[in-house]
Amino acid sequence: MPETSGFYALVAVLPIVAVMFFLVVLRWPATRAMPVAYVMTAAFALFLWDVAPVHVAAASLRGVIIAVSLLWIIFGAILLLQTLSESGAAASIRQGFMNVSRDRRVQLIIVAWMFGAFIEGASGFGTPAAVAGPLLLALGFPALAAVMCTLIIQSTPVTFGAVGTPILVGMAESLNVPDVEAALAQASIPYAEFIYQIGVFAAIPHAIVGTLIPLIICGMLTRFFGANRSFRDGLSIWKFAIFAGLCFTVPYILVAIFLGPEFPSLLGALIGLGIVVTAARKGFLLSDVAPWDFPPREGWEKEWMGTFSGDPKPDEQHMSLVRAWMPYVLVAALLVITRLPGLPFKAWLAGVQFTWSGILGTDLSQGIQPLYLPGTIFLVVCLITAVIHSMSGAQVKSAFSASARMLAGPAFALVFAVALVRVFIDSNANASGLQSMPLELAEFAAAVAGQAWPFFAAMIGALGAFVAGSNTVSDLMFSHFQYGVADRIGVSHLVVLGLQALGGAAGNMITVHNVVAASATVGLVGREGLLIRRTIYPMLYYVVAAGLLGLLFSYGLFADRF
Repeated sequence: MPETSGFYALVAVLPIVAVMFFLVVLRWPATRAMPVAYVMTAAFALFLWDVAPVHVAAASLRGVIIAVSLLWIIFGAILLLQTLSESGAAASIRQGFMNVSRDRRVQLIIVAWMFGAFIEGASGFGTPAAVAGPLLLALGFPALAAVMCTLIIQSTPVTFGAVGTPILVGMAESLNVPDVEAALAQASIPYAEFIYQIGVFAAIPHAIVGTLIPLIICGMLTRFFGANRSFRDGLSIWKFAIFAGLCFTVPYILVAIFLGPEFPSLLGALIGLGIVVTAARKGFLLSDVAPWDFPPREGWEKEWMGTFSGDPKPDEQHMSLVRAWMPYVLVAALLVITRLPGLPFKAWLAGVQFTWSGILGTDLSQGIQPLYLPGTIFLVVCLITAVIHSMSGAQVKSAFSASARMLAGPAFALVFAVALVRVFIDSNANASGLQSMPLELAEFAAAVAGQAWPFFAAMIGALGAFVAGSNTVSDLMFSHFQYGVADRIGVSHLVVLGLQALGGAAGNMITVHNVVAASATVGLVGREGLLIRRTIYPMLYYVVAAGLLGLLFSYGLFADRF
């Protein structure tokens, strides 16, 4: 096998740089940028990595299958929003939030940070943006603001999303190899305990860094969407924002320590949501802060708005809050009970799977679990909503047709984006003797960083998530590599693996999959580059702060941990 070199690392990073250049610098829409970036990636795989053409085609088809799964989730989320708008429930929900607080920053913290974290803990799959984004739109937020803020909160809760899947599947599968098992046996550490402790060491830096996320989203909201274009308007709510951050991160870290990786996000958000809503109703830490709102809608910039305004239709039935909120209660409840490993529903739904094994005669396979996808939950809830909200056939038809129209734009971009990802990751099957593109890049970065690697470990996790669109896939791709680097430089494996898990979560703020999917749920297509230009700063804060903590933990507080 050829030695890792700067040349191959440079080539491997070019598709990532190209995506950023097309979207952020040239400001191309994803529908244009992703096909070009896909062709570039496929060319590198064919001519430099010497991947067989049939394998590139199979990897691309694998990506198409995954994209269909994502599009089903997006369709369900759009349909839920359209259904609530048609039934008049959105009007009641908006008024209900006004009764809790008329301050848009408080509404943002409750919906995006607290409710979004709860949905992430239950479901993963980028579902928070698909649920919280449309809800913010229905409350009267600009589409661009709704997407930007829900993307930023897809950080702290993501490592423990889908009931701990990134740790219990991503980490556990990647590290289930002979060299790790032998080292654990020598240290008398059971494998299950090792995975448990990785969750703890991911939660610690997450909780420290993540506590400021509510304050950051408030600052960005007022800076980009306020009449004064000022960070100060958002930061003035700092007492309540930090309080809301702690209401999630304190139970989050305690659950990770005492219960394990399944429930930190789920229970942390559920506990925090009750505390924060009660505090907001009572005006706790808000008495000296003037309520903040957007400028009048006629003064909004065109780029703020999508193809769907989010304006709820008149609530002619004067629907009660309980009845209006019932669809979201059902979504949350169904996501939880179908994800908890102790209940039979997960096995039943996940057991229905359609798999293409040996795609085009290669060793690649990909399946879809249609009943287990959150999109199916959304569809079921929409049908129930049509009954409990007494919707007419015309209203139901209108919701379905509008949702289908909104799906057309992002579908094209997503297919090429996910196909690019699979070609990039599946380039390990080649005749050149090289590792896959992401591993060539990571190996070179580790060689350059040396003893300073703990500072960069989270960045590699974020890179994996940016490329793959998934914390779980990032952990599958890089966990064993991160373990090996920690072993070579003599620092705590747990610290470095915790940083990998953290980085895999932080990268979700800017991954093209999430940006395209979240934008689609509010009818915002073609502004992907603008969103990445804004969300990349919170992402950099996250991984840089985590890197500094990584150095402190590796050479100080936890230097003696395995």
